[in-house]
Amino acid sequence: MRIEAMLEGLCFPEGPRWHEGRLYFSDMHAHWVMAVDEAGRAEKIIEVPNQPSGLGWRPDGTMLVVSMVDRTLMAARGGTLERVADLSRVATFHCNDMVVDVQGRAYVGNFGFDLFDPNLTMTPEALAGLPKAALARVDPDGSVHVAARDLAFPNGTVITPDGRTLIVAESIGQRLTAFDIGADGALLNRRVWAETPRVAPDGICLDEAGGYLGGRRARHRVHPLREGRPRDAPRAGRRGATFLRLHAGRQGRAHAFRLHVADQPPGGSQDAQIRPDRPDDGALCEGG
Repeated sequence: MRIEAMLEGLCFPEGPRWHEGRLYFSDMHAHWVMAVDEAGRAEKIIEVPNQPSGLGWRPDGTMLVVSMVDRTLMAARGGTLERVADLSRVATFHCNDMVVDVQGRAYVGNFGFDLFDPNLTMTPEALAGLPKAALARVDPDGSVHVAARDLAFPNGTVITPDGRTLIVAESIGQRLTAFDIGADGALLNRRVWAETPRVAPDGICLDEAGGYLGGRRARHRVHPLREGRPRDAPRAGRRGATFLRLHAGRQGRAHAFRLHVADQPPGGSQDAQIRPDRPDDGALCEGG
């Protein structure tokens, strides 16, 4: 596996989504939604003063953007932002990742507590006692609903290709939780999709076979999983790419990576470890 920088000078890349031949992502602390193509050509798409995070698209092509600090779902149209929904009734602190289904329904997570409280203690006992968060659902008409409750820091979220299952990474809960998606968008049949002991799952995506690939916070690793079976070894002949953001480096900088997984032999490495060569600069890197 090789890692090559595609785009440097980023502050905190987050919420990557592939759309119409380009990778879109939120450079959160720089307040910009950006896009980059396969050749590394980047474009600033729209500025989000209250920090962008999750991204998605409605069936008509409208881009939706989570505005974190003011807990708002925005639509980007013609270079301007329009408010779609106020999420503060559901979100108890900053909003974060999002997934949008084929009907245009947006599912948005939030921290659930003040992550920046100077008195916060990050011990296992303290984390277990932190308030849980609700996942918000915003329907195409702009109405806001509680999709799920009691999630321990809902973060990266995906929907399976058949549109029938939503999977959310509970970072503090150290698990992936799955729901069936009802005809009206309601989340049903809650279950643990996979436990991730000692791993706080963050950004996630699905591979071609419906398995999960996700970033491990603070350890610069990518883990493949299957439902109910954590830490599967990669399968032979699997091709594809995953886009995610992982913490790396000093001075509070972050790195985003494109990791290609291709033709790995049976019994190969169970996860990919990412070690950027220039840890002081935020960078979008390509690996394969």
